[in-house]
This record gives sequence, C-alpha cells and structure tokens, in this order.
Amino acid sequence: MSQSLYSDSAVAPEAIDAPLDVAERRHVAPRKQPWLFPAVFGAWILAVAYFGPRLLSLVSLADSGWGFASIAFFAVFAQIAWLYGFYNIAVVAFALIDRSKRREPAPVVTETPAVAILYTTCDDFVERSAESCVAQDYPNFHVYLLDDSSTLAARARVDAFAMRFPDRVTVVRRPNRQGFKAGNLNHALEKVAHEPLFAVVDADEVLPKNFLADMTPWLLSNDACGFVQANHRSRPDDESPFARDLGVGIDIHWKWYQPLRNRYGFVMFLGHGAVLRRTCWQEVGGFPEIVSEDLGYAIALRERGYYGRFVEDVVCQEEFPATVRAFRIRHVKWTRGTCEFLHQWMARLVRAKNITTTEKLDILFPTLNLPLTFFFFLFMINAALILPMALGVMRDLTIVVFGQEFVIPTIALRTGAERMAGLDFFAITMMTIIAPVLCFILSLASQPLKLVRFLAYSTAIYAALSPLSFIAVAGYALSRQAQFLVTGANAAAVDRRGQRGGVWEFLCRTHPDSGVVQAIEFGAGAGFLAAALMTFQVGFAGVAIGFMLLPLMHEGGWRRGAARVWVWAPFTLIATGVAMGSAGVMGLQPVLFGFGFHF
Repeated sequence: MSQSLYSDSAVAPEAIDAPLDVAERRHVAPRKQPWLFPAVFGAWILAVAYFGPRLLSLVSLADSGWGFASIAFFAVFAQIAWLYGFYNIAVVAFALIDRSKRREPAPVVTETPAVAILYTTCDDFVERSAESCVAQDYPNFHVYLLDDSSTLAARARVDAFAMRFPDRVTVVRRPNRQGFKAGNLNHALEKVAHEPLFAVVDADEVLPKNFLADMTPWLLSNDACGFVQANHRSRPDDESPFARDLGVGIDIHWKWYQPLRNRYGFVMFLGHGAVLRRTCWQEVGGFPEIVSEDLGYAIALRERGYYGRFVEDVVCQEEFPATVRAFRIRHVKWTRGTCEFLHQWMARLVRAKNITTTEKLDILFPTLNLPLTFFFFLFMINAALILPMALGVMRDLTIVVFGQEFVIPTIALRTGAERMAGLDFFAITMMTIIAPVLCFILSLASQPLKLVRFLAYSTAIYAALSPLSFIAVAGYALSRQAQFLVTGANAAAVDRRGQRGGVWEFLCRTHPDSGVVQAIEFGAGAGFLAAALMTFQVGFAGVAIGFMLLPLMHEGGWRRGAARVWVWAPFTLIATGVAMGSAGVMGLQPVLFGFGFHF
C-alpha cells in the first residue's frame, strides 16, 4: 500500500483556449449529423409563431404593473417549456432513427497497454464493486483505491480489501480533500498511477469482466479518441425498495439519451465507467477541480480535437440512491455543481472554436435544465398565486353530493382569457407534459401496470423537487460555492457533520438534512395547496402534496406507513387535473397550470 503527498495540479477554464494542433494525429474525430437541433428549433419556431401572439395578447388584460409582469412571465416561460418539450420529443425520434442505422463494428486491436483502474471512495467503499475491478479479464492492469475516507472504520475496510490482493491493488491517500473528486484523481495520476490508459470507477459501480477488454480497442483504434464511456444500468438485485421502484428510470434514460450522441451530439464523460488516455489528461492539465469535473474535462478535450465515444454494449451496474435522503443529497450536489460549471465554463464553451454548434447545444440543453428549475419554481408560484389574481374573478362553485349542496369560493378565468382554453392550446400543453416521460411510456408500454407504478412513484419524487432545486440554485448564486456531497449510505454519519451553522454555512451547502430546507419545502407545499383549493386546480394540489411529502420521507423512509398510500397522490391528482383540462376544452373551467410534471 502506498500513501503519497497531495498535488496542487488543476486546470483552469482558460486552458480550453490553448493552441489546437491536430495535424500530427493519424485520425480525426467523426463528423456529427447536425439535424437534431434544427428539428427542435424548427418545430418550436412554428409553435411560437402560431401560439405566441395569442399568449402574449393576454397582457392586454392586465390592469396593474404586477399583473402585466405576471402575465408576461407566464407567457415567456410557457414558450421555454415548449422548447424543452420539442427537445425531448426530438431526442426520442432521433434515437429511433439512430437504432435503424447500421452500427459500426467493434474494432479489432491486439495491443493490451497497461491500464490503471482508479476506484474513488469517500466513506462509501463497496467491496463488491472493488472486486469487479480486480476481476477484469485483461492481462495488464492495476487497481488503485483512491481513498478519501475520513473515518478509521472506512479506511480499515479499504486496507483489509487491499491486503487480499497485494500484487494487484494499491491504496492511495492524500492529507486533504481539496479539489473534490477531481483533486483525488489528479493526485493519483500525478504521483503513483503512470499507466498510459486509466479507468475511472465510482465506489458503487460494478464493472463487467470484459470492461477493459471491450473498451480499450475503441480507444486505441483512433488517436483522436480521448475517452470511451460505457453504458450503465441500475443493479437488478438492489435490496432498497426505493432503488427497485425508481432505478428502472436510469436504465431507460441511458438507453434513449446516450447512444445517439455518437452520431447527433456531444458524448460526455459521465464521471465513471470510462477509459481515458493519460496523454490527454496531461495535455489539458488535469481534471478541472470543480464538482462537474467530468463535463469540464470532456469540453477541454474536445477543444483540442479529441472526442469521446459511447459504447452501448459494455454495461456497468450502478446503485440508485438507496434512500430518499441519498437521492435528495445527490440532487443538490448535481444542481449546485451544474451551476458552478455554467458560471465558470459556459462563456468559454460558447466561444470555443473547435466545438460545433450542435455539440454546444447538446451540452447546454441538459445542463441548463437544472438551473432553470429556479425559474420553474417561480413560474409555479406565479401560476398558482399571482396569475389567478391577474386573470381571475371570484366565482362560487356549487357541488351537490347526495342532495346536499356545497358552495366553494373559487377563482375562475375572466372574460378574454378563454383564448388559452382551446383544443390547440391544450394539445401543446399536453405535449409539454408528456414529452419528458415519452421514453418511459414507449419502453414500458407493454407492461402497463409497471408503467403506471413507475410514473406514480417518479412523480412523487421528481415533480416535488422544485423547492429543493430553487434553494440549491439560490444558495449557489449567493455563495458562489459548490459542495461535493457524498451520497453513499456508509457516509451518512460523516455527511451530517457541519449541518449546524450560521446563514453562510446554510447558503454554502443548502443540505437537505437542514431543518430550514425542509421547512421551506413543506411551507411551499402548504401554500400551493391553499392556492390550488382557491383556484380549483387539482393538478396543483398534487404538486403541493408532493412538496410536503418529500421532506417527510427524507428521514421517514420510502413507502413506509402512510407514505405507502400518499406517494400515489401527486400522480393521481395531476392526472385528474389533466382530465379536467380536457374537460375545459369542452367549456368547463380551464386549468392554467400544465407544466409541473417531470420538467
């Protein structure tokens, strides 16, 4: 076992402006087909031309400054939601086209250069995952356990495993955790792991035995290939009910959204399950020491003429977060890490001359989606609380139950606002709702019960994340700091440290364990529920219940006790709201809000 000193090496965003020299390469990156995003923007422009004037004309109904601002924000953000709807539909359509084309055969390469397998862990060591690294059917590799663990018990587990394979495994530690995961990788590559190729493996990842044997030929067959990224599936034998219920979504998402990038977009290094060239790492100056080091690294490589390839047939297994708490922590890490990436790298990505417009859009569409949830939450507040006052009038709703009349005061649309209640407007609203889950519908169409169950469970989780996303984005905007929060179950006790602190500590972390975070989420749900009752918007009520339910399940567990029933409430009420919206087309009270599902 070895223990070495920390290195300060890091790559600054400015590094992507270094001179490009691809003349000496034997091969060049394959050209990408540019048709996906013209299709997206073409459909969107037609929709904006058709619906936009009618939607923007609603501002004429405003009788105050705040009313004007409310209606204008609703009109503009609705069109942004349409854009993402067309994007998701286009991805599914082009994925089907990509599958119909002849697949490039796997290259045949006889070389077997040495490979360093860099297994990263921080209080979340998984023995089965480490064993999959050691068990590779490849003649020339060495496993480095990059242990950032902070507890003696966690370190002892790593050491005990390494002692079982003294000739194959080396433990690498550093005196601090500067630079997050990127700093850990940079330290190992500079100090101890000098093999020409290296693989990056997450703590919970299980590699197939053929991982190195099948991945390295793709890398070696083209000098311009900087990394190869493997496919992933959730572990089929996962013991966690939460992982079993929602892990299928990861499988489907990878299936539809990743392979087509070889032909139509930008292949991203996804941080794990990949094999990379050491010379490329040296050329770009190491991994950028940000939370989203994987995306920054892929962009730096692409600027220098290298490219990445997604290998669909090599499938690694990874654990879906075992608990609601772990899922929420991961979401905050991803959200703040994406904000950090956009803050530090977006301008340079846009200016990068060696990255095509198609590739830039393929990077920006998914990365902008997480920060956009900040504005999406404001959109929901606007649609639930402010817009009804700007466009509504008080009206009593009479309900008769077994001969007994109940009068409920509600807010209905005023005269002139019915221009949003037509069949065509309802159709584009339905497109916006269904588009993000279209790939799940197509994949699970032959299993309708499984499909409904998955949609119900994912709605209770994903549709309820907006307040947490809002808090995370606001926290980064104010503190300009991202945190690499550890989500592994074994790291739970460690990650809870530092949750008590002042306002600055709260802004720097916005950790889901925080009582302030949970109180904001629950309060937002209560406010939305009251607004939903006043405006008689059943779909809003479903979203509101999700807001309140998510922090309650943070510690209480998934589908335990009353939650076993309540997890169905968001999806059921949203589906009911959609049905009522269709009734609105036939003359009943229309529903203003239609973009709250899985956006």
